[in-house]
Amino acid sequence: MNGLKSKDRVHSKEYEEFFEKNRIRVNRYLNVALWFFILTGPAIAIGLKTGIFFDIDYMTCISISAVVFIMAVGHLILFRLYPRSVTTCLFSLTALDILIFYITYVKMNIQMTWFLVPLLSLLFCNLYIFFYAVGLNYLTMLLAVHAVSEHYELLRSDFDSPNAYFADAMGAYTIETLVMVAAGLIIYKLISEYFGGLFTQYEVIKGQEKEMKEKMDILSSMAEIYDTVDLIDFNDNTEISLRDVEQGDNGTDTTAKVRPVMKLKRDNHIMPDQAESYASFTDIKTVRERLSHRKAISAEFIDAVNGWFRAQFITVASGEDGIPDRIIYTTRNVDEDKRREEHLIRLSMTDEMTRLYNRRSYDEDLADISKNGMDDELVLFSIDVNGLKKVNDTKGHAAGDELIKGAAECLAMCMMDHGKVYRTGGDEFMAILNVSDPGELREKLYKTVSEWHGTLVDKLTLAVGYASHKEHPDVKIDELEHRADADMYSEKRRYYVENGIDRRK
Repeated sequence: MNGLKSKDRVHSKEYEEFFEKNRIRVNRYLNVALWFFILTGPAIAIGLKTGIFFDIDYMTCISISAVVFIMAVGHLILFRLYPRSVTTCLFSLTALDILIFYITYVKMNIQMTWFLVPLLSLLFCNLYIFFYAVGLNYLTMLLAVHAVSEHYELLRSDFDSPNAYFADAMGAYTIETLVMVAAGLIIYKLISEYFGGLFTQYEVIKGQEKEMKEKMDILSSMAEIYDTVDLIDFNDNTEISLRDVEQGDNGTDTTAKVRPVMKLKRDNHIMPDQAESYASFTDIKTVRERLSHRKAISAEFIDAVNGWFRAQFITVASGEDGIPDRIIYTTRNVDEDKRREEHLIRLSMTDEMTRLYNRRSYDEDLADISKNGMDDELVLFSIDVNGLKKVNDTKGHAAGDELIKGAAECLAMCMMDHGKVYRTGGDEFMAILNVSDPGELREKLYKTVSEWHGTLVDKLTLAVGYASHKEHPDVKIDELEHRADADMYSEKRRYYVENGIDRRK
């Protein structure tokens, strides 16, 4: 088993790396211990000098230190070359068993437990190493006891032969070994469960951190869309700017009407005529009520420097009553969108050929006037191009288009300062103006038209009729339109009569 393995669990790379590093640490400490055990020889020599030990000589002391020195050097070389290797681990344990064997063999009166080595092997958190340590330890112990049986049997009166002493000693050691194996397996299981639990928690935390990072990355990407993104927490009255590089909590006065950042924007940038509506929208005291049971509210305002922007409050978390506890306040520049929208609206309301307003715009303006009433100087003009069919038939549609464009130019030149001019059909135009003397304006238009000359067409004539609210105060806008049309047809008949043109031909 390479490291601890929890049930039904796939080890991560970090998990395996942990036990490899653990082997390095334990090997380092065991090598230090081996170097320290070199002092065993000098320590015994001191005991011999002071009369503590009797049955050994100084050469034995030297040999003990020499053996330990050789083992320490050997382990150090392996550790430098293969710090993570299991072989290095096994060598250190073997060296300790050899040291205990030698001390026992020379009949040192030092009680060093045989079971120290198997227990130390548990530090590697590897069952293979543990079983190796138990097996080697038992074999070394058996050889050591057999080697000293004859000596200790002579010192004991309760044994009649070396084999009797050997059997008695190994019987006790065997029982102790079995107890030690059982205890070691229990310790290993506890360590396994402990580290397994730790790494399971670590992987859960790492997964949560990854998920949180992904969410923060998404949030950061979303935040880049906005000019400002502020998280406002009403539970602890704090505010976090999600766009600032250095984020921090700032106290938010929820009793104030407008937050400082919002107030600064209002005072410095909001157009004066929108200041009141902006202050009302950003009123912190009422925003929770306005957001009740809603995901978001928004409004658009004009920044004097950067143009249109959209301010928005978004609900993040709400209580059971639907009142938000946390909200996000965002602002985003939409000036380009507004300009594009206005351009599209302008296109939808504009005649493509003449760039005057189109029929749709005319109908909407009539409906608005019908709803809101007419000004005293409101005048409807109805205009039609004379002789367009003849020009199309004799000179082609390109000449006819030139005639229509010429009419639009003249109408725009004379009437656009007084209101709006519309192309409502092929050669039909309408104008909604505010003028005090519509008759004078019609004569000015006729004069302008008479001076027009095109490339394909020499001249242009218009039939222009009008009806004013001042002259017909009791009629509705629809009836005023009919009267303007009637006046235009009257002008057209007069033109054909004066010019001797038979319209039937």
